[in-house]
Amino acid sequence: MTGVVLAVVGFSSSFVVVLAGLGAVGATPAQASSGLLVLCAAQAVGMLWLSLRHRTPLTLAWSTPGAALLLSTGSVEGGWPAAVGAFVLTGVLIVLTGLVPWLGALVARIPASLARAMLAGVLLPICLEPVTGLVEAPLQVAPVVLAWLGMHVVARRWAVPAALAVALAVVVLDVAGTGAVAAADLVPTLAWTTPTWTLPAVVGIAVPLYVVTMASQNVPGVAVMSTYGYAVPWRSAMTLTGLGTVLAAPLGGHAVNLAAITAAMAAGPMAGADRGRRWLASVSAAVTYLVLALGSAALAALVVAAPAQVVPAAAGLALLGTCGAALAGALADEDGREAALVCFLVAASGVTVLGVGAAFWALLVALVVRPLVRDRSAHLDPP
Repeated sequence: MTGVVLAVVGFSSSFVVVLAGLGAVGATPAQASSGLLVLCAAQAVGMLWLSLRHRTPLTLAWSTPGAALLLSTGSVEGGWPAAVGAFVLTGVLIVLTGLVPWLGALVARIPASLARAMLAGVLLPICLEPVTGLVEAPLQVAPVVLAWLGMHVVARRWAVPAALAVALAVVVLDVAGTGAVAAADLVPTLAWTTPTWTLPAVVGIAVPLYVVTMASQNVPGVAVMSTYGYAVPWRSAMTLTGLGTVLAAPLGGHAVNLAAITAAMAAGPMAGADRGRRWLASVSAAVTYLVLALGSAALAALVVAAPAQVVPAAAGLALLGTCGAALAGALADEDGREAALVCFLVAASGVTVLGVGAAFWALLVALVVRPLVRDRSAHLDPP
């Protein structure tokens, strides 16, 4: 039962963000639906292999911060095929991280505060959507926000799924009888896209997506597992999730990685008192994801037919917790706070320079500013 709950919470809390992110970088509704389906399948297969092979409650997820990054990046030179090429490259980098120790060490040298600041900046415009939505379409957005608030009082873990369920109900009521969703749209299908590579897509999508996925998913995922006394088979996990990303990319999947937040559900006492049998939660989660994959087309069709403000507002609510945690982590280091703030502001600006989105420039500028600001602070305020 823990595995079933884990999968339902993980899926329902962020599938809207995934669909919106894929659409933002050029995917058609059919391609975004295919991406959601293949991500579910890749996670399920990966979890089955890792849990059965290592008898460890390892859980996988799609990169929700990565999907938010795509949503803020928008279209790049080369369109959707170039975005798919960037997804492939992200998967290759994840594989290399598991196989080449120095690459993992290089990623580890990126200050965590800057990675979190970049993520918080990317999420900020999305998290503002519930505010603007309440002003522009109060009758449609207010029920979503009220469901989110109400479930925080009753069962906090289900707040986001409840908000998304209400959002879907609002959409269904809005499109009922209009014919906006045809029966053929509800059938899950796979859509192949041959990847291409352009420099703006590689720099603006692949590099930030890799950094965000590693810093916000894989590294915290390892930490969560260690909290409960489990060692993550790093090379095996990175190789498998990287290959899963490479194989899923031409069908629309952006990134597969270790679960972070939901990992605690399978690894903790919720999955039973016997630590040696908690891996069964990963197996049941994998099976549940395969079942949920069958609904990907229907959900994508509803998202496409939704009123303009409802889905962005639901996505913003889904990412509020992630944004708050990222911002808190970014500003926790007093010595590097100014650089983190610069990173946050550049990422939130949404600027595009030379065809490359704000996330890359935010990290680059912060890495240049950080040593200058830290040295100056030390000079002005000696211990």
